Amino acid sequence: MEKVRQRIVIFDYGSQYTHLIARRIREQHVYSEVVPFSTTAESLRADLPAGIVLSGGPNSVFADGAPSIDPAVFDLGVPVLGICYGMQIMSQALGGRVVAGTAREYGKAELKADGASALFAGVPESSVVWMSHGDRVERLPEGFRAAAVSANCPFAAACDESRRLYALQFHPEVVHTQFGERIIGNFLFGICACRPEWDMGKWIERAVEDLRRKIGDEHVVLGLSGGVDSSVVAVLLDRAIGKRLHCIFVDNGLLRYREVEEVEAMFAGKLGLDLHVARAAERFYSALKDVEEPEAKRKAIGREFIAVFAEEARKFSHCRFLAQGTIYPDVIESSCAPGGPSQTIKSHHNVGGLPPDLKFELVEPLRDLFKDEVRAVGRLLGMDPSLLDRQPFPGPGLGVRILGEVTGEKVRLLQEADRRVQEEVRKLPGYRDIWQSFAVLLPCRSVGVMGDQRTYEYTCAIRCVNSIDAMTADWARLPYETLAAISSRIINEVRGINRVVYDISSKPPATIEWE
Repeated sequence: MEKVRQRIVIFDYGSQYTHLIARRIREQHVYSEVVPFSTTAESLRADLPAGIVLSGGPNSVFADGAPSIDPAVFDLGVPVLGICYGMQIMSQALGGRVVAGTAREYGKAELKADGASALFAGVPESSVVWMSHGDRVERLPEGFRAAAVSANCPFAAACDESRRLYALQFHPEVVHTQFGERIIGNFLFGICACRPEWDMGKWIERAVEDLRRKIGDEHVVLGLSGGVDSSVVAVLLDRAIGKRLHCIFVDNGLLRYREVEEVEAMFAGKLGLDLHVARAAERFYSALKDVEEPEAKRKAIGREFIAVFAEEARKFSHCRFLAQGTIYPDVIESSCAPGGPSQTIKSHHNVGGLPPDLKFELVEPLRDLFKDEVRAVGRLLGMDPSLLDRQPFPGPGLGVRILGEVTGEKVRLLQEADRRVQEEVRKLPGYRDIWQSFAVLLPCRSVGVMGDQRTYEYTCAIRCVNSIDAMTADWARLPYETLAAISSRIINEVRGINRVVYDISSKPPATIEWE
């Protein structure tokens, strides 16, 4: 994708909130991108961003091998905002003094802001912010002054306005900070002089032009999953190159109830795309036999997917390009940014590692977009709302929603339970506000009583969460009546499950999927 001219660059120091910063900036219609903390000033000089943000992070500046910064970044002449660890690394690099905190400050704090700073324009003198730090700045660098204080932090915010350098010890990107959106907006528009030009309509125009220029008269094979991301890629490519797009859908036997039939009806029938279905359920079940560890299951599914996909792709030797629906959270959670300090939470298995004879060039038009941006693109492309409103579904499918060994029988059991979850949750007036809702089959059985008979059957967990971009999530407060209906239907209608529980964990510390 052609570079967006006006952008904010975020140095990634490993915070769980790093990419929430990127999301908050884009919400104000300014493009943002995350780069490794090792990015040098020289690499930015040829194409200067409008501003730079230094993210928070889990490290101490005193730790061996702690993430650092090229000091020349502060001499580029563009505004810099350091957040939490970013404030500490900025202070240390510019000659201030950072000390180890005697106790970690975590949670809400009352901020007393200096209205004289451009960063706090329109922000009340007193407001609530979210702190999450151990170390703190004890002495500011020369030229800096305090811009805000809290009860436990004399430098809750600081600035050198002559050099347009700003620092916050709290996190403005989280919802717990009352005026975080305003503070970020002040940095974007009042300090960096950005214009709110990040627009999905213009993005589509650029994307189609870029795809046509890159692909030329060649053909493209697309790994279609039937989910939102790859579906939007399919329609986008159809607009760009038409009949030179060929879609491969792998039926791995780990899909939702009747999903294969739905994909065929939508993409081959309604949209008229060239769709090829590889029916390989038994191959996947065989590859998963006796495999229980979550990451081992993901890798086994990924390996088999690549093998099946490669067999199908060989039928398209005339295709030069391979397209897939990679989006920004995929890149983030797989820690694809070189030098990034973030920990790999789980692996993703978009098509990669294909055999040497398949020398496709990769096309990933959505890799810089968050999920809600992808849906916005789909709406502007005129896609069916029922397709765009589909909840995210993991690449390994039900393989990571069946804890322990995966078998065909367990898949069928979970499909039936999950179908009833979907049917009941869709009755709620706020259904579209729920990010994901699904059933998980647990590897434990418990005693029950049905019709005066003792049962010893599986337990099913229900997971429903609210989120914006899957980087953070909170469990959905479903009405008791809905929970009761789900439990009753599963226990009475799905033979093999006699107990239903509800997961009330948030992300973090939990992940949305169980595996």
